[in-house]
Parts: sequence; structure tokens; C-alpha cells
Amino acid sequence: MVVFDAADLHAESAFWAGMLGGHVFVDETFHTVIDAVGEWRIGVQLAPQHVPPDWPDGEPQQVHLDLHVEDPRPAHEQAMRLGARLLQAADLDSDEGHQVYADPAGHPFCIGWGHPSREALGTFVRERLG
Repeated sequence: MVVFDAADLHAESAFWAGMLGGHVFVDETFHTVIDAVGEWRIGVQLAPQHVPPDWPDGEPQQVHLDLHVEDPRPAHEQAMRLGARLLQAADLDSDEGHQVYADPAGHPFCIGWGHPSREALGTFVRERLG
């Protein structure tokens, strides 16, 4: 899932929900844009100090990937074996979490686990949005 950093979660997530014909699943510091059948499409992460990119000649682009996995340990081992650098550790034994890495070129990404299943998101959409 692609995740955008934003100082205004509501404006960014509402924009992408409108562009993709989806709905916003709201949390305090993270919004998820899901489509009509409950598929994850885009994440928006609260970044209060966010400076909008002025690409290609100014501030660099600011996007990262979230890789959702069922078991974070093998995903962590694979990432490290392939050359990732751990930026922010998390408790891999917790039921839910994100661990932050940089790829070999320095681009950030997260390995996340414990997210609602497609079935749970589909149920959410049906119950809340008809």
C-alpha cells in the first residue's frame, strides 16, 4: 500500500477517496482509503511538520510503501537479507505493528502486521456505508 505523509489527514484522505471512489477509514494518526468492496488503496499518515514536495527542482518527493504481512519475522529477515536498513524497530511479538526500514537507496518503507483482513474491511464497508 502506498502511504502519503500529510499535515492535514482529513484533506488528503478525502481527496484520494474522492479520486478513487472510495471511503476513509479514520484513526487519530492514520487514515486508510478503501474501495467499495473493502480493498486497501492508499494510506495517509499524520506528519505535522510535512513540507510539500516541489518536485522536480525543490523539496524531494515524500511517499513510502507499507508492506502488509501476516508474520513480520520472515518479512524482516528477508528485507535485511536483501539489503534493507532498520530505521525504527517494533515489537515483532505484538499483535499489531509497523517496523520502519530504508531500502538500499535510502527510500523508507514499513513492514506492518495485524491489519484488518479483507473480509473485515468488506464487513466494515457493508455495515457503515451500505
